[in-house]
Amino acid sequence: MASMGEMGARWGMLIVETIAKVRRAYFVQKKPIRAICREFRLSRKVVRKVIRSEATEFRYERGRQPRPRLDPWRDRLDGLLLANEEKAARERLTLIRVFEELRGLGYEGGYDAVRRYAKVWRAGRGAATAQAYVPLSFAPGEAYQFDWSHEIVLINGVTVTVKAAHARLCHSRMPFVRAYPRESQEMVFDAHARAFDFFRGTCTRGIYDNMKTAVETVFIGKDRQFNRRFLQMCGHYLIEPTACTPAAGWEKGQVENQVGNIRERLFTPRLRVSSYDELNAWLLDQCIGYAKANKHPELADRTVWRVFEAERAQLVPIGGRFEGFRATQASVSKTCLVRFDNNKYSVSSRAVGRPVEIQAYAERIVIRQDGAIVGEHARCFGRDQTIYDPWHYVPVLARKPGALRNGAPFKDWLLPANLEQVRRRLKGSDDGDRQMVKVLSAVLTDGLATVEAACAEALAGGVHSADVVLNILARRRDPGPVAMILTPDGLRLHHAPVADCARYDQLRGVG
Repeated sequence: MASMGEMGARWGMLIVETIAKVRRAYFVQKKPIRAICREFRLSRKVVRKVIRSEATEFRYERGRQPRPRLDPWRDRLDGLLLANEEKAARERLTLIRVFEELRGLGYEGGYDAVRRYAKVWRAGRGAATAQAYVPLSFAPGEAYQFDWSHEIVLINGVTVTVKAAHARLCHSRMPFVRAYPRESQEMVFDAHARAFDFFRGTCTRGIYDNMKTAVETVFIGKDRQFNRRFLQMCGHYLIEPTACTPAAGWEKGQVENQVGNIRERLFTPRLRVSSYDELNAWLLDQCIGYAKANKHPELADRTVWRVFEAERAQLVPIGGRFEGFRATQASVSKTCLVRFDNNKYSVSSRAVGRPVEIQAYAERIVIRQDGAIVGEHARCFGRDQTIYDPWHYVPVLARKPGALRNGAPFKDWLLPANLEQVRRRLKGSDDGDRQMVKVLSAVLTDGLATVEAACAEALAGGVHSADVVLNILARRRDPGPVAMILTPDGLRLHHAPVADCARYDQLRGVG
């Protein structure tokens, strides 16, 4: 009697064409089972099975794969596969390395058994972790989604990892992308301000992941403790912030999908630009071009751009741009410098000795002391660089005029044309530095344009000394004589008054 394995093998060898021929021979041609067995060389049992089952195909599947050497090691192998699965993609071991670790524990079987088992294990784990999702629908102006991505571009020939801020209107699917050197809070504020300027409004709700620049503490469920400055921004724009469940990217699936599409469409192959300004202008043009060229996924008769233009009327109007800076405290060194973000920036010399507040924006920093601005610079994103404003050091030159020649803030100082010409001519004088310091000090009180005009007047007269320039400035500050008032003819006197002191004696006599 044949074993179950042999029977399964026979059924597996019975192809679909043979089954069809057997069925036709019996039901159409009315041949007896014995003749069919002889013709197709099949056993009576097989032929009867085909006729009675009415099946057109038979499959044999082994119920259990015997693994005599691997079965005792299944728990260990499951542990190794699970630990490897939980590692970051770049840190995961290849299957041959997992096999080698199992051999190190004492396994004596072959690699093929491990490979076949790992394939079944991954398929089963994928089925266990697969999840179904509910499609989401948003009303016009209801919500937007925000996220970051890291992209690699070439800026001035240097490979740079830029941080791309992504915003997306959930109803119209209108995208907005802007690149930044950092992913810090002031960049978040700037990205929102520029996105809302582009959209010409904002939504009543913003959907975010749990980024550290917005969320300080994640509680159970949807409860979050948001950052105070982030809440100020949301209050300014009348937004209700909503944070996703950790590791639940489908809750903001639109912007997650946008990140992948933008990376594939715009950042592949690697972009080559000269500056962030050029990159961001190009990204904005590409977003508009994409919206005008692609159909809306739900409103197929309209493009994304047309749906976006219709949604604009439903957006929340913007009252003004939020002051999106990140404030930090710093001390001022004796060289009039403050340290921020691994760089040094100069401040006015009057700020030395007292703390200041640094307000960091996306593209500039403002330094305040007691509410007054003591320094303002374009932001530098390098490291260990010193950014000077030479005018901050001009009051110090009054005590040390010799520093004008070799002082670090004054190297490669570009002055206006006439002021620079006066400086070059004074270099030949013994007290040229002292005279030039007097001219520069006048800028702090009279203004750069006025001093530049005074230098031009002095040079036109063939002189360049500081005394002449200061004299011109003094004459310009003097308002001069009062203009004569012309008397109308109707108010002129016909008889000029005559001085008569005797009139006072007459008045005395009356008393």
